[in-house]
Amino acid sequence: MREASRDHASGGIDWLEYGPEAFRKSETENKPILLAISKSFSVRTLIRAESACSPVLDGRVVQMKKLDLKKQLKYLYAPSARKVEIVDVPNFNFAMIDGQIEPGRTPETSLEYQNAIGALYGASFTLKFMSKLRKKNPIDYSVMALEGLWWIDSGGFDFNSKESWKWMMMIVQPKHITTGMFQEALQQVRKKRDNPALSRVRLESFHEGLSMQIMHVGPYSEEPRTIEKMKTHALEQGCNLRGKHHEIYLGDPRRAKPEKLRTILRHPIATQ
Repeated sequence: MREASRDHASGGIDWLEYGPEAFRKSETENKPILLAISKSFSVRTLIRAESACSPVLDGRVVQMKKLDLKKQLKYLYAPSARKVEIVDVPNFNFAMIDGQIEPGRTPETSLEYQNAIGALYGASFTLKFMSKLRKKNPIDYSVMALEGLWWIDSGGFDFNSKESWKWMMMIVQPKHITTGMFQEALQQVRKKRDNPALSRVRLESFHEGLSMQIMHVGPYSEEPRTIEKMKTHALEQGCNLRGKHHEIYLGDPRRAKPEKLRTILRHPIATQ
């Protein structure tokens, strides 16, 4: 689908493979993902309709609510890169999936991990458009960042450990997303492109509670330096680390230069 047909060549349409890259472009430009079925498929008309402030359903304009999660949750998703902050993370509903990195693999080369990421993005963006286009009480919102919990069986998380890294990848979902909507979204994604990881994706609540966090700017390989800064801060504040190492990915490693990557590092704490 990377080349538009002659009928669409002058329509300003970017054809992309169905996947995370298309999802991100759709989110940034506030346009739906459309699949070309034939040369008569009216892509330009559909894009204009879906880009309007409110959808037209059954011949009538439906007032759409806009939910700005990134603004509402800025205190959790835009920390300082200079100092460690203490935050109380409330209970959220997440689309989530877990697994582990196969021996000899990294997150970049693990097929299981890559399939899991694709399944999470597919479900999350499908839910967004289901919510936006529903006939009753349509709600538009921005899909939140990918997050990951990491640990090893012996406890904690060590970048230098030879043990297999275990992970739980997740994306926050708005409160109005129901179990029924979630299951329907998985079915829609499965029809477009079957992914073995879809059977393991679930909607579940997660409460992290009192935590410390900081923005790490730079390659993932330099995270240990920032983690040591967090540990020092915990000792100074009389806190103990608990739970799993938490990363929130605000940059795309395939596009951004390593030194420009932004990753929120978060770790739950307990006061002594």
